[in-house]
Amino acid sequence: MHVLGVRNGGAGGDALERVVDRVIDRLSERGRVGVVRYDATIADGTHAGEAITFGGDVTYDLGVDGDWAASGTGMSVGDALDSLSTDCEYAVVVGVRSLRHPSIVVGDAIDDREIEGPILATVGGPADLELDELVARLESAEPHESLESLVARVKRSPKADRAGAIATFTGRVRAKDSADDARTEHLEFEKYEGVADERMAALETDLEARDGVLEVELYHRTGVVADGEDIVFVVVLAGHRAEAFRTVEDGINRLKDEVPLFKKEVTVEDEFWVHDRS
Repeated sequence: MHVLGVRNGGAGGDALERVVDRVIDRLSERGRVGVVRYDATIADGTHAGEAITFGGDVTYDLGVDGDWAASGTGMSVGDALDSLSTDCEYAVVVGVRSLRHPSIVVGDAIDDREIEGPILATVGGPADLELDELVARLESAEPHESLESLVARVKRSPKADRAGAIATFTGRVRAKDSADDARTEHLEFEKYEGVADERMAALETDLEARDGVLEVELYHRTGVVADGEDIVFVVVLAGHRAEAFRTVEDGINRLKDEVPLFKKEVTVEDEFWVHDRS
């Protein structure tokens, strides 16, 4: 699922609404769109959650603390995106400052340093949108995947009728190896552009050629991944549990050995590239 943030950079609420509606209309032509609407004060003094009603197939209203505005269940923006990723091709997130995904800024009053992900466009209103270019750049960015979205994908496989097992592996950021270690704050991953994706696809194809293995999905995040967050997923759809378990283990081992990904570790005391330290 491709995620696009929309931030208000000083434009009025009406301009933000019209930009978001136009973006959603275009993305809806290409697939199912989910919307996460953050209840934050915008430039004209109103609140996004009160002032704006957007289209889209699924809309989540989040409170200012990231909780669900309606029920206070504690679901974060990331949780909402994980939920949407199972059956949406796109998500539009309105009003979230720390989004790591590509964003549009409506107006020009936001400091670029306030936005973690790349800024695809800064516009004054919907007339300034170059939608074809925007969609192309959005779809070239790394998608948002979750374990649930990958499992849902293999369940939709035309081979699923022959499957009796789905096995998965999730790798996450470990804060410490032992009690007296310096705590790891986050890891940062970079991939060898043009090579890592090819190696990952080749590995999936090789694993799927095994007897009894029907579908394989591999996914590894890049960028900053905080303590406790998920890094990598392996999902295997197979006829029986034996080949499913075996392929999951081989999949993660070969991914670490064969796919060129570089890891920086940032602890409370130090930071270093792991391959240098090794």
